Amino acid sequence: MINSATNSTSTSAVSSASVAASTTAASSSGAGSAANLTQSDFLQLLTAQLKYQSPTSPANPTQMAQEFAAISTVDGINQINTQLSSISTANGAAQMAQASSLVGKQVAVSGNTLIANSSGAATGAFSLPSATGSTDVTILNPDGSVATTLNLGALSAGQQSFSWSGGKAGTDYTYQITAADASGNPVSATPYTVYNVQGVNLTSSSPTLNVAGSATALPVSSVQTVLGAA
Repeated sequence: MINSATNSTSTSAVSSASVAASTTAASSSGAGSAANLTQSDFLQLLTAQLKYQSPTSPANPTQMAQEFAAISTVDGINQINTQLSSISTANGAAQMAQASSLVGKQVAVSGNTLIANSSGAATGAFSLPSATGSTDVTILNPDGSVATTLNLGALSAGQQSFSWSGGKAGTDYTYQITAADASGNPVSATPYTVYNVQGVNLTSSSPTLNVAGSATALPVSSVQTVLGAA
């Protein structure tokens, strides 16, 4: 009877001590839930478990190995998330700097629209894969009729631009490029729509550009080339 009472008392003491150690470790983490336990808290709990384990029923080594693997995985994921957050913040700052540098400049995006400003002037741009012997720009009214044709002559390969001052303020026109090399063979040009950047929009997940002549902000990634000051 005495031995039975003694064993019962010993087991109760072990259990109480283990609970106390667990409570202390959880409190040190600043929260009482396992979701908030740190790696240090886990090791403190494990030490208490080993210290107060019953001699007749020691801790299962396989289970302990699994617990080590679990806490290492969680700790690794937390470190990765921290690194990704830092990278995201750095990328956001770089995008903001890039967008801000475009304010007050003319940028070209894919398209063939000519946007007449308040004085009726418009700027267009295009890219040539090779040099031309002749280059013509046909400007079309909104109804599809021809407004005028500009003869730009021979041009070198690469980015080109042109200006037109015969438009009506606030009107969108379109244009077509007809080009040929010195032998008369056609040269296919890539047209661009040119916008004047007025500001940076920060309402979306990444900065966009507020431009004259468009109610929709432009993604910075849509910019094909920068022509210079507006």
